[in-house]
Amino acid sequence: MKIAVVGGTGLIGSQVVKNLKAAGHQAVPHSLSTGVDIVTGQGLEDAVAGADVVVNLTNSPTFDDASPDFFRTSMANLLAASEKSGVGHFVVLSIVGVDQVPQLDYYRAKALQEDILAGGPIPYSIVRATQFMEFMDAVLSWTADGETVRLPRTPIQPIAAADVAATVTEVAAGTPLNGILNVAGPDVYTLDELGRITLTAKGDGRSVVIDDTAGMFAAVQGDVLVAHGDVRIAPTHYADWLA
Repeated sequence: MKIAVVGGTGLIGSQVVKNLKAAGHQAVPHSLSTGVDIVTGQGLEDAVAGADVVVNLTNSPTFDDASPDFFRTSMANLLAASEKSGVGHFVVLSIVGVDQVPQLDYYRAKALQEDILAGGPIPYSIVRATQFMEFMDAVLSWTADGETVRLPRTPIQPIAAADVAATVTEVAAGTPLNGILNVAGPDVYTLDELGRITLTAKGDGRSVVIDDTAGMFAAVQGDVLVAHGDVRIAPTHYADWLA
């Protein structure tokens, strides 16, 4: 199949393109760097022309209250171009629990993206993943203060980006789900616990202080970022990924 991977040069997208090509598909990466702008629509019709499947792995440039507008505009442009081209399957990557944290602008924006896709004209699949292991350094940097890092006790279930990419690849090459597939890492940690494990593994002498008001994930109540019910458990453990 010909598969247009929008956001195909990023962390997940580049791996999805590689995986799809290895499986014998014609996977073409598209991004701002290749001349495709999904907000203005520049280059979009050419990018999806002749594609059997479109995979949208783009991300809002901000996590604030501007993010809903990004997803509203980009999805309208992508769906219109895809419908015009006769695309038969549209895939997006989202977040486990995204519809249960309306107090976070970015999560509300991603839930909007899902709703737009589900209400659109093209058969679709949504892959919801838990937090990427690769983002842990960024999470630590948000609330670092001298020799300490402040983190809440929010439960999370980290997943390796390679495992996410493998799932997106499989879904993109398959029949539209017209629904959601949840995928998560094999282990659940509180965020403060994960912070200590990460710092120790890196030989970082800073200490972690529990602060349930610190950082973006402080707004998350309960274990909504942990996958429940029908979920695919990925194989990579955080300790193995760190090693």
